Amino acid sequence: MKTPASFRFEVKGSVGVITFTRPDTLNSLTFQVYAELRDLFLELEREAGVRAVVITGEGRGFCSGGDQHEIIKELFSRDMPALVDFTRMTCDLIRNIRTLRKPVVAALNGTAAGAGAVIALASDLRIASEKAKLGFLFTKVGLAGADMGAAYLLPRVVGLSRATELLYFGDVIDAVTAERYGLFNRVVSAERLMDEAMAWATRLAEGPTFALGMTKELLNGELNMDLHGALDTEARAQAVCMQTQDFREAYDAFSNKRTPKFQGR
Repeated sequence: MKTPASFRFEVKGSVGVITFTRPDTLNSLTFQVYAELRDLFLELEREAGVRAVVITGEGRGFCSGGDQHEIIKELFSRDMPALVDFTRMTCDLIRNIRTLRKPVVAALNGTAAGAGAVIALASDLRIASEKAKLGFLFTKVGLAGADMGAAYLLPRVVGLSRATELLYFGDVIDAVTAERYGLFNRVVSAERLMDEAMAWATRLAEGPTFALGMTKELLNGELNMDLHGALDTEARAQAVCMQTQDFREAYDAFSNKRTPKFQGR
C-alpha cells in the first residue's frame, strides 16, 4: 500500500490511524490531501491487516475544510469541467469512506468545519473532545449547503428539520450541542479522546469483521428501501453470515465458555 505524503498513516494492532498533520492551518485540506485520502480509503478495503480505522488531527483542529489559498483561490482559475473534476474527487472521498466495509471512527480533537465536518459525518462513529466544534460552513461562502453528500447524510443522522437548520445557517456548534443533536456519539475530555477512540476501534477490529462490514453495507443500502425490500435483503445477508467461520466460532466459544476469537472470515 502506498504511503501518503500529505498526512500520517500508521497501523496500531489491527487499527489504521489517519492523522491530519497541518495543525498551523487547523488541518485544512489541499488537492493532494483530498486525493491521497480518497485513494487510501479505497486501498484499505484490500488491506487485510487493517480491520478498523480512526481518523483524527494534530493540534487544535480536526479538519477545517478546503485551504483558502491552496484550493479556494486556485478554483477561480478553473473552467466548469475542471471544477466538476474537483467536486467529484471530493465526493469520491466520501463514497470511499461510506463503502469501506470496515468501521471508521472519527476522533474529533478540535474544529471540524466544511469538508472536515462532512468527513466526520461520513464516518461510522464520532467521538469528540469537549473542545471540539463542528460547522457546515458552505452557505457562508456562497456555496450550497448540499456538498460532499451532506444533504443526504445529515438528515439521516439528525433529522430533516435539524439538518436544514445546520445547512442553511452554517453555524458552528459546540460538542455538547452536537452530542445532543445526535451528531457526536460521545464527548470526552481532550486527554481521553484518543484512548477512547482507539478502545472503540480496537473492540471493533477484534469483532467479526465480515459481519460488521455486512452491517455497514446494509445500513447504507436500506436507507432508500421499503420495509419489504429491507427484510428480504437482511434475510439473504444473514444467510451469508451464517456460513462464516466467525458464526461457528461464536457458537463454539459460547459452548466452551470462552471468549470468541473472530478472524473476519
